[in-house]
Amino acid sequence: MSASLTRQTCSIDEVLAMVRAHFGGLKSAHVGSSVRPSDSKRVMRFDLACYPEESERRHPYGPLRVDAGERKRDFYPYELAVSRGPRSAEAEAAAACHMVQGDVEDLLLRLCAPDASGRVPTGACTDKEDWLAPVEMCATYNANAAELARDLALSWVSLYDKESVSRIAGTPLETLRARVEAAPRGARVPMKTTSQLTGSLSRETVLKALATPPATLLEALEAAAVPDDAWRAAEPQARELLELRRQLEDEDAGEVPPAFWVNITTREHTRFLEEHAPVHVRRLPSGGMVLATHPYRTLWPLWADALFVLGLMS
Repeated sequence: MSASLTRQTCSIDEVLAMVRAHFGGLKSAHVGSSVRPSDSKRVMRFDLACYPEESERRHPYGPLRVDAGERKRDFYPYELAVSRGPRSAEAEAAAACHMVQGDVEDLLLRLCAPDASGRVPTGACTDKEDWLAPVEMCATYNANAAELARDLALSWVSLYDKESVSRIAGTPLETLRARVEAAPRGARVPMKTTSQLTGSLSRETVLKALATPPATLLEALEAAAVPDDAWRAAEPQARELLELRRQLEDEDAGEVPPAFWVNITTREHTRFLEEHAPVHVRRLPSGGMVLATHPYRTLWPLWADALFVLGLMS
Protein backbone atom coordinates (compact mmCIF):
# COMPACT_ATOMS: atom_id res chain seq x y z
CA MET A 1 0.00 0.00 0.00
CA SER A 2 2.07 2.92 -1.34
CA ALA A 3 5.21 3.30 0.76
CA SER A 4 3.42 3.25 4.12
CA LEU A 5 2.38 -0.39 4.30
CA THR A 6 4.09 -3.38 2.71
CA ARG A 7 3.65 -7.10 3.17
CA GLN A 8 4.81 -10.20 1.36
CA THR A 9 2.20 -12.88 0.96
CA CYS A 10 1.13 -15.68 -1.36
CA SER A 11 -2.52 -15.46 -0.28
CA ILE A 12 -4.85 -13.59 -2.62
CA ASP A 13 -7.50 -13.44 0.13
CA GLU A 14 -5.01 -11.74 2.44
CA VAL A 15 -4.10 -9.24 -0.26
CA LEU A 16 -7.75 -8.37 -0.86
CA ALA A 17 -8.49 -7.98 2.84
CA MET A 18 -5.50 -5.68 3.29
CA VAL A 19 -6.38 -3.52 0.31
CA ARG A 20 -10.02 -3.16 1.37
CA ALA A 21 -8.98 -2.18 4.88
CA HIS A 22 -6.52 0.53 3.90
CA PHE A 23 -7.33 1.67 0.34
CA GLY A 24 -8.49 5.25 -0.18
CA GLY A 25 -7.31 8.82 0.14
CA LEU A 26 -3.84 9.10 -1.37
CA LYS A 27 -2.92 5.46 -0.75
CA SER A 28 -2.45 3.35 -3.87
CA ALA A 29 -2.31 -0.44 -3.90
CA HIS A 30 0.50 -2.24 -5.72
CA VAL A 31 0.86 -5.98 -6.38
CA GLY A 32 3.86 -7.62 -8.02
CA SER A 33 3.24 -10.86 -9.87
CA SER A 34 5.03 -13.24 -12.18
CA VAL A 35 3.07 -13.79 -15.39
CA ARG A 36 3.49 -16.31 -18.18
CA PRO A 37 2.22 -14.85 -21.46
CA SER A 38 0.00 -17.08 -23.58
CA ASP A 39 1.67 -19.76 -25.72
CA SER A 40 5.05 -18.86 -24.24
CA LYS A 41 7.61 -20.32 -21.88
CA ARG A 42 8.70 -16.85 -20.82
CA VAL A 43 7.87 -15.73 -17.28
CA MET A 44 7.84 -11.99 -16.74
CA ARG A 45 7.42 -9.78 -13.72
CA PHE A 46 4.53 -7.31 -13.88
CA ASP A 47 3.40 -4.68 -11.39
CA LEU A 48 -0.30 -4.02 -10.97
CA ALA A 49 -1.37 -0.73 -9.35
CA CYS A 50 -4.78 0.57 -8.33
CA TYR A 51 -5.26 4.29 -7.68
CA PRO A 52 -8.18 5.93 -5.83
CA GLU A 53 -9.96 9.05 -7.11
CA GLU A 54 -8.12 11.45 -4.81
CA SER A 55 -4.75 10.16 -5.98
CA GLU A 56 -5.96 10.30 -9.57
CA ARG A 57 -6.73 14.01 -9.26
CA ARG A 58 -3.16 14.74 -8.22
CA HIS A 59 -1.47 12.57 -10.83
CA PRO A 60 -3.62 10.75 -13.41
CA TYR A 61 -2.24 7.26 -13.87
CA GLY A 62 -5.55 5.54 -14.49
CA PRO A 63 -7.67 3.50 -12.05
CA LEU A 64 -5.85 0.25 -12.94
CA ARG A 65 -2.38 0.02 -14.41
CA VAL A 66 -0.07 -2.86 -15.28
CA ASP A 67 3.56 -2.07 -15.99
CA ALA A 68 6.48 -4.27 -16.97
CA GLY A 69 8.79 -1.69 -15.39
CA GLU A 70 12.46 -1.94 -16.25
CA ARG A 71 11.88 -5.28 -17.97
CA LYS A 72 9.56 -3.77 -20.60
CA ARG A 73 12.19 -4.42 -23.27
CA ASP A 74 12.06 -8.12 -22.43
CA PHE A 75 8.50 -8.15 -23.71
CA TYR A 76 9.79 -7.90 -27.28
CA PRO A 77 11.82 -10.82 -28.65
CA TYR A 78 15.22 -9.50 -29.67
CA GLU A 79 16.52 -12.74 -31.17
CA LEU A 80 14.96 -15.32 -33.45
CA ALA A 81 16.16 -18.75 -34.56
CA VAL A 82 16.52 -19.10 -38.33
CA SER A 83 17.63 -22.01 -40.49
CA ARG A 84 20.44 -21.98 -42.98
CA GLY A 85 19.58 -20.29 -46.25
CA PRO A 86 18.39 -16.90 -47.50
CA ARG A 87 17.13 -14.57 -44.78
CA SER A 88 14.16 -12.20 -44.93
CA ALA A 89 13.93 -9.28 -42.49
CA GLU A 90 10.24 -8.96 -43.38
CA ALA A 91 9.50 -12.59 -42.48
CA GLU A 92 11.55 -12.34 -39.27
CA ALA A 93 9.64 -9.18 -38.26
CA ALA A 94 6.32 -10.86 -39.05
CA ALA A 95 7.25 -13.88 -36.91
CA ALA A 96 8.21 -11.57 -34.03
CA CYS A 97 4.87 -9.79 -34.40
CA HIS A 98 2.97 -13.07 -33.99
CA MET A 99 4.93 -13.71 -30.79
CA VAL A 100 4.14 -10.28 -29.30
CA GLN A 101 0.65 -9.43 -30.53
CA GLY A 102 -0.98 -12.47 -28.96
CA ASP A 103 0.64 -11.58 -25.63
CA VAL A 104 -0.70 -8.01 -25.87
CA GLU A 105 -4.27 -9.24 -26.33
CA ASP A 106 -3.88 -11.91 -23.65
CA LEU A 107 -2.56 -9.53 -21.00
CA LEU A 108 -5.10 -6.81 -21.82
CA LEU A 109 -7.98 -9.26 -21.45
CA ARG A 110 -6.57 -10.72 -18.23
CA LEU A 111 -6.64 -7.22 -16.73
CA CYS A 112 -9.91 -5.91 -18.18
CA ALA A 113 -12.00 -9.08 -18.50
CA PRO A 114 -10.79 -11.76 -16.09
CA ASP A 115 -14.38 -13.00 -15.74
CA ALA A 116 -17.86 -12.32 -17.12
CA SER A 117 -18.62 -9.46 -14.73
CA GLY A 118 -17.93 -6.61 -17.17
CA ARG A 119 -16.72 -4.44 -14.31
CA VAL A 120 -14.04 -2.80 -16.44
CA PRO A 121 -15.76 -0.95 -19.32
CA THR A 122 -12.67 0.01 -21.30
CA GLY A 123 -8.90 -0.27 -21.34
CA ALA A 124 -5.89 0.01 -23.62
CA CYS A 125 -2.24 -0.97 -24.10
CA THR A 126 0.82 0.98 -25.22
CA ASP A 127 4.59 0.85 -24.94
CA LYS A 128 4.56 4.54 -23.93
CA GLU A 129 4.49 5.72 -20.31
CA ASP A 130 0.99 7.25 -20.32
CA TRP A 131 -2.55 6.33 -21.34
CA LEU A 132 -2.86 8.18 -24.65
CA ALA A 133 -5.85 8.77 -26.91
CA PRO A 134 -7.23 5.30 -27.79
CA VAL A 135 -6.47 5.72 -31.51
CA GLU A 136 -2.82 6.37 -30.54
CA MET A 137 -2.58 3.12 -28.55
CA CYS A 138 -1.62 -0.30 -29.91
CA ALA A 139 -4.67 -2.07 -28.42
CA THR A 140 -8.02 -1.20 -26.88
CA TYR A 141 -10.71 -3.18 -25.07
CA ASN A 142 -14.39 -2.28 -24.82
CA ALA A 143 -16.76 -4.38 -22.75
CA ASN A 144 -19.62 -3.49 -25.13
CA ALA A 145 -18.91 -3.71 -28.86
CA ALA A 146 -21.91 -1.45 -29.51
CA GLU A 147 -19.92 1.37 -27.88
CA LEU A 148 -16.80 0.85 -29.97
CA ALA A 149 -17.06 4.46 -31.20
CA ARG A 150 -16.11 5.42 -27.63
CA ASP A 151 -12.48 5.00 -28.74
CA LEU A 152 -12.98 7.76 -31.30
CA ALA A 153 -14.93 10.06 -28.97
CA LEU A 154 -12.43 9.59 -26.13
CA SER A 155 -9.61 10.37 -28.53
CA TRP A 156 -11.28 13.57 -29.72
CA VAL A 157 -12.05 14.87 -26.23
CA SER A 158 -8.56 14.00 -24.99
CA LEU A 159 -6.76 15.65 -27.90
CA TYR A 160 -9.06 18.67 -28.32
CA ASP A 161 -9.66 19.51 -24.66
CA LYS A 162 -6.18 18.35 -23.54
CA GLU A 163 -7.70 15.96 -21.01
CA SER A 164 -6.01 12.90 -19.57
CA VAL A 165 -7.70 9.77 -20.93
CA SER A 166 -7.41 8.10 -17.54
CA ARG A 167 -9.62 10.85 -16.08
CA ILE A 168 -12.40 10.53 -18.66
CA ALA A 169 -12.27 6.87 -19.77
CA GLY A 170 -15.40 5.98 -17.79
CA THR A 171 -17.47 8.90 -19.09
CA PRO A 172 -20.85 7.79 -20.53
CA LEU A 173 -20.93 7.76 -24.32
CA GLU A 174 -23.73 10.34 -24.52
CA THR A 175 -21.69 12.73 -22.37
CA LEU A 176 -18.71 12.29 -24.67
CA ARG A 177 -20.96 12.98 -27.67
CA ALA A 178 -22.17 16.21 -26.04
CA ARG A 179 -18.58 17.33 -25.47
CA VAL A 180 -17.74 16.72 -29.12
CA GLU A 181 -20.85 18.63 -30.21
CA ALA A 182 -19.83 21.55 -28.00
CA ALA A 183 -16.72 22.17 -30.09
CA PRO A 184 -16.99 24.73 -32.92
CA ARG A 185 -17.97 23.50 -36.39
CA GLY A 186 -14.93 22.56 -38.44
CA ALA A 187 -12.72 21.99 -35.39
CA ARG A 188 -9.94 19.46 -35.99
CA VAL A 189 -7.19 17.73 -34.03
CA PRO A 190 -3.86 16.69 -35.59
CA MET A 191 -3.05 12.99 -35.86
CA LYS A 192 0.41 11.42 -36.04
CA THR A 193 0.61 10.04 -39.57
CA THR A 194 2.67 10.31 -42.72
CA SER A 195 -0.42 10.77 -44.91
CA GLN A 196 -1.97 14.18 -45.60
CA LEU A 197 -5.35 12.51 -46.10
CA THR A 198 -5.43 11.14 -42.54
CA GLY A 199 -3.37 13.82 -40.84
CA SER A 200 -6.26 15.18 -38.78
CA LEU A 201 -9.58 14.20 -37.24
CA SER A 202 -12.56 16.55 -37.47
CA ARG A 203 -15.43 17.14 -35.08
CA GLU A 204 -17.86 16.27 -37.88
CA THR A 205 -16.17 12.92 -38.56
CA VAL A 206 -16.48 11.90 -34.91
CA LEU A 207 -20.15 12.90 -34.76
CA LYS A 208 -20.90 10.97 -37.97
CA ALA A 209 -19.14 7.90 -36.57
CA LEU A 210 -21.15 8.14 -33.36
CA ALA A 211 -24.33 8.27 -35.45
CA THR A 212 -23.31 5.25 -37.56
CA PRO A 213 -24.92 1.91 -36.58
CA PRO A 214 -22.35 -0.02 -34.50
CA ALA A 215 -22.64 -3.08 -36.76
CA THR A 216 -21.77 -0.98 -39.82
CA LEU A 217 -18.80 0.59 -38.06
CA LEU A 218 -17.55 -2.80 -36.89
CA GLU A 219 -17.83 -4.31 -40.36
CA ALA A 220 -15.85 -1.40 -41.82
CA LEU A 221 -13.11 -1.90 -39.22
CA GLU A 222 -12.97 -5.64 -39.97
CA ALA A 223 -12.69 -4.92 -43.70
CA ALA A 224 -9.92 -2.36 -43.09
CA ALA A 225 -7.98 -4.87 -40.97
CA VAL A 226 -7.06 -7.06 -43.97
CA PRO A 227 -3.23 -7.43 -44.08
CA ASP A 228 -1.54 -5.58 -46.92
CA ASP A 229 0.42 -7.18 -49.78
CA ALA A 230 3.82 -6.79 -48.09
CA TRP A 231 2.58 -8.60 -45.00
CA ARG A 232 0.93 -11.42 -46.96
CA ALA A 233 4.16 -11.94 -48.92
CA ALA A 234 6.13 -12.34 -45.66
CA GLU A 235 3.64 -14.67 -43.95
CA PRO A 236 4.65 -18.07 -45.44
CA GLN A 237 8.29 -17.76 -44.36
CA ALA A 238 7.21 -16.28 -41.03
CA ARG A 239 5.12 -19.41 -40.39
CA GLU A 240 8.17 -21.54 -41.12
CA LEU A 241 10.19 -19.56 -38.57
CA LEU A 242 7.46 -19.99 -35.95
CA GLU A 243 7.39 -23.73 -36.62
CA LEU A 244 11.17 -23.90 -36.21
CA ARG A 245 10.82 -22.05 -32.90
CA ARG A 246 8.16 -24.54 -31.76
CA GLN A 247 10.40 -27.48 -32.64
CA LEU A 248 13.37 -25.99 -30.78
CA GLU A 249 11.22 -25.47 -27.66
CA ASP A 250 9.65 -28.94 -27.84
CA GLU A 251 11.83 -31.38 -25.94
CA ASP A 252 10.05 -34.32 -27.60
CA ALA A 253 10.35 -32.99 -31.17
CA GLY A 254 13.35 -35.19 -31.94
CA GLU A 255 15.89 -34.05 -34.49
CA VAL A 256 15.35 -30.48 -35.70
CA PRO A 257 16.98 -28.56 -38.55
CA PRO A 258 20.22 -26.73 -37.72
CA ALA A 259 19.52 -23.14 -36.67
CA PHE A 260 21.28 -20.04 -35.47
CA TRP A 261 20.06 -16.94 -33.65
CA VAL A 262 19.81 -13.55 -35.34
CA ASN A 263 19.08 -10.03 -34.10
CA ILE A 264 15.56 -8.87 -35.02
CA THR A 265 15.69 -5.36 -33.53
CA THR A 266 17.38 -3.63 -36.47
CA ARG A 267 15.84 -0.56 -38.08
CA GLU A 268 14.83 -2.71 -41.05
CA HIS A 269 12.81 -4.99 -38.78
CA THR A 270 11.17 -2.22 -36.76
CA ARG A 271 10.30 -0.13 -39.83
CA PHE A 272 8.50 -3.09 -41.40
CA LEU A 273 6.41 -3.49 -38.24
CA GLU A 274 5.69 0.24 -38.01
CA GLU A 275 4.42 0.32 -41.58
CA HIS A 276 2.82 -3.09 -42.13
CA ALA A 277 1.88 -4.84 -38.85
CA PRO A 278 -1.79 -5.89 -39.19
CA VAL A 279 -4.59 -5.18 -36.74
CA HIS A 280 -6.76 -7.83 -35.12
CA VAL A 281 -10.43 -6.91 -34.83
CA ARG A 282 -11.63 -9.45 -32.32
CA ARG A 283 -15.23 -9.97 -31.22
CA LEU A 284 -15.44 -11.52 -27.77
CA PRO A 285 -18.07 -14.08 -26.67
CA SER A 286 -18.99 -11.68 -23.85
CA GLY A 287 -20.13 -9.08 -26.38
CA GLY A 288 -16.94 -7.07 -25.96
CA MET A 289 -14.38 -5.98 -28.51
CA VAL A 290 -10.60 -5.88 -28.83
CA LEU A 291 -8.59 -3.97 -31.44
CA ALA A 292 -4.88 -4.82 -31.34
CA THR A 293 -1.72 -4.38 -33.37
CA HIS A 294 2.00 -4.55 -32.64
CA PRO A 295 3.15 -1.99 -30.01
CA TYR A 296 5.35 -0.29 -32.62
CA ARG A 297 2.18 0.79 -34.44
CA THR A 298 -1.05 2.61 -33.48
CA LEU A 299 -4.72 1.97 -34.23
CA TRP A 300 -5.21 5.26 -36.10
CA PRO A 301 -4.43 3.85 -39.60
CA LEU A 302 -7.16 1.24 -39.07
CA TRP A 303 -9.69 3.86 -37.97
CA ALA A 304 -8.73 6.22 -40.78
CA ASP A 305 -9.18 3.52 -43.44
CA ALA A 306 -12.56 2.44 -42.04
CA LEU A 307 -13.85 6.03 -41.76
CA PHE A 308 -12.67 6.80 -45.29
CA VAL A 309 -14.46 3.76 -46.76
CA LEU A 310 -17.66 4.78 -44.96
CA GLY A 311 -17.35 8.29 -46.40
CA LEU A 312 -17.08 9.85 -42.94
CA MET A 313 -13.66 11.53 -43.25
CA SER A 314 -13.98 15.29 -43.66
